[in-house]
Amino acid sequence: MSILRSTAADLAGSIAAGDVSAREVTQAHLDQIGAVDGAVKAFLHVDTDRALAAADAVDAKRAAGEKLGPLAGVPLAMKDIFTLKGAPTTCGSRILEGWVPPYNSTITDKLLDAGVVVLGKTNMDEFAMGSSTENSGYFTTHNPWDNTRIPGGSGGGSAAALAAFESPLAVGTDTGGSIRQPASVTGTVGVKPTYGATSRYGVVAMASSLDTPGPCARTVLDAALLHSVIAGWDPRDSTSINAPVPDVVGAARHGDVRGLKIGVVTEFGGEGYQPGVEQRFREALATLEGLGAEIVEVSCPHFEYALAAYYLIMPSEVSSNLARFDAMRYGLRVGDDGVNGVEDVMNLTRGAGFGSEAKRRIIIGTYALSSGYYDAYYGSAQKVRTLITRDFDAAFGTVDVLVSPTTPTTAFTIGERVDDPLAMYKADLCTIPSNLAGNCAISIPCGLSPDDGLPVGFQVMAPALADDRLYRVGAALERELTRRWGGGMLDQLADSDAGAYLNLSQAGGVR
Repeated sequence: MSILRSTAADLAGSIAAGDVSAREVTQAHLDQIGAVDGAVKAFLHVDTDRALAAADAVDAKRAAGEKLGPLAGVPLAMKDIFTLKGAPTTCGSRILEGWVPPYNSTITDKLLDAGVVVLGKTNMDEFAMGSSTENSGYFTTHNPWDNTRIPGGSGGGSAAALAAFESPLAVGTDTGGSIRQPASVTGTVGVKPTYGATSRYGVVAMASSLDTPGPCARTVLDAALLHSVIAGWDPRDSTSINAPVPDVVGAARHGDVRGLKIGVVTEFGGEGYQPGVEQRFREALATLEGLGAEIVEVSCPHFEYALAAYYLIMPSEVSSNLARFDAMRYGLRVGDDGVNGVEDVMNLTRGAGFGSEAKRRIIIGTYALSSGYYDAYYGSAQKVRTLITRDFDAAFGTVDVLVSPTTPTTAFTIGERVDDPLAMYKADLCTIPSNLAGNCAISIPCGLSPDDGLPVGFQVMAPALADDRLYRVGAALERELTRRWGGGMLDQLADSDAGAYLNLSQAGGVR
C-alpha cells in the first residue's frame, strides 16, 4: 500500500514492525508537500530538518528495542495557533509575523513525547476568525476536491493537508466549528472534544470560554488515537478538567450502535440547507437505523438563537484577548520612527497588522462590552447560552447522542461570501451550539452531494465527557459506508480526475 494512502494506525504499525522507517514515511509526506502544496496552499511553514530529525529519533528507539507509542513516527500537520518552540507562530495574522515562541504548548509537548513527527504549521483564518481560510493574512488555502472551492475554516489548512495526502494527521482548534466544518467540506474527520478535556496552554487565545483543541484525521480510528495522545488534565490550564479520558480508541475499534437512541435535531434542516446535503444525511440515518440504532426526532428550540448569541459572546472575548497585541512586546511594529508616540505606534501597527474580519469582531465585541450595553448584548447572550445548554441536557435525558448535518452546504466557491459576513457565519449554524454548551461533537464523511459531487459531513453530538460515544457512532457509520463505497472517502478523491494533481502514483510503498 502507498505510504501516503495508508492510515496513521497502519503507518505506526509498519514503523513499529520495521517494515518501513519513520524517515521514509516522513520524507514521502515532505515530498508530497513539495509536489502539491503550491496548488493546495495548506502550509504556512514546513520544518523539514526538524521533522526528519524527529523521525530519525523514532527509528533509533526502534533499533534500540524500545517500545514505540501508538503514533510514533507518524507525521502531523499543526494549525498555526499552537506554539512550537523555535518555529514561527503567526495565527494566520500579519501582526504576529516573525514571532518565534520560546515555549511549547502542552499539546505540542504531548505530541513530541509520543514520537509524532510535526511537519510544519498550517494556514488558518486570522486568529481562527472565519469559515473559509480566506481571512488568512497570507493566502487562501484551496480545497483538494476542487481548487476553486474553500477548504472550510478556520482550520482549512489542516483539513486540506489531510485531503491532499500531505499528512495523515493534523491538530486544530474548534471555537464555533473550526475543526468540524473544514472536515465536512474536505471529506475528512474532525473532532471537538469536551471543553476542558484538551489543554489550551500555549494555544493562542481567540475566545477563551469556547476554544477547544482537537484531532483531525482521515479515519475515525486515527482521530481516536490522536485524541488519546492530546487529551488529559493540565494544571497549567485553569479550565482543564481533572477526569479520566474516555476510552475513545476502544470505542473506535469496536463501533456498534445497536441499542443506541439517536436524536435528530429538528431545527437543523429545511430552508437554507442544500438538498444534496439533506439527502446524504437522511441516507446516513437510514444506515444507522439498519445497524440497530433507534432514530427519533428531538426539538432543541433555543438552537435557532445560537448563531446570534455566539456572535456576541465570541467577539466580546476576542476584543479582550487581542488587546495584548500592542506592538510593544512581540510581533509587528509599525511607525516606530522616534517621532510617533506609543499610542500612535499601537494604532498604526494594529491598523496594518489586523485584517478586516479581526477588526470587525474587535469592534463588535468592544461595543457589546461597553458601559450601558453590556446587559443588553453580552449579558443577554450568556442567558441564551444557558438555555441552549438546558436544551442539550433535556435532549440527552432521552437520547444517547444527537445528530445533524455538519454544515448546511458543501464547500462554496472562493470569493463567493467574502462580501457577505452573515452568509459566511451561517456555515457554522449546526456546529456552534456544542461550543456554547461545552459538550463534544464529531464530523465524519457521509458521501458526496448529488448536487455538485462534493463531500457532505455528518455531525454527532454527545454529552460532556462522553466523547467515546462520538467514536462509537462514527466508527459504525464509517465502517458500513466504507464497505459500500469500496474504500474510504479520500480514496474516491485519490482515484478521481479531480485528485489527479495529487501525484499519488509517485508515492513510495510500504515494504
